[in-house]
Amino acid sequence: MGEIHVALIQPEIPWNTGNIGRTCLAIGAHLHLVKPLGFVLNAYEIKRAGLDYWPHVKVHMHDDGHAFLKTLPNYERVLFLSTHAKQSLYDTRVQTNDKVLLVFGRESAGLPEEMMQTYQSWLFRIPMTSEHVRSLNISTSVAISVYEIYRQMHVL
Repeated sequence: MGEIHVALIQPEIPWNTGNIGRTCLAIGAHLHLVKPLGFVLNAYEIKRAGLDYWPHVKVHMHDDGHAFLKTLPNYERVLFLSTHAKQSLYDTRVQTNDKVLLVFGRESAGLPEEMMQTYQSWLFRIPMTSEHVRSLNISTSVAISVYEIYRQMHVL
């Protein structure tokens, strides 16, 4: 069976990261956190946030974006998620045994411009029909994306 990996580039809000960690744990996905983080990730803060499941999450830390990008060849499919993408997440296809990486940017700014330019053909969006919504909460976006990839790996 394939693997799902989720990467957060410089996450800023601990509660979002906590929700994403819970989603990753629920589906058996790995969580990659790319520094700098906008919060302290230590035992006290994790306990304070009520994240008693956190020790079970498969967390991988990356010192910076450059160190993280060096890992991209390890995956069969890499999808960068952005509201600026033209391709829909639902237009991509993964295979049952693929190792898939879903990459998300910061809550306040999204993916770095350099990443969007360099990996433009790997850029995907979650469709939204309302003109009144700029974006979804990152934890919602991760959940939609992870479960779509999981569905494809197990159904298609």
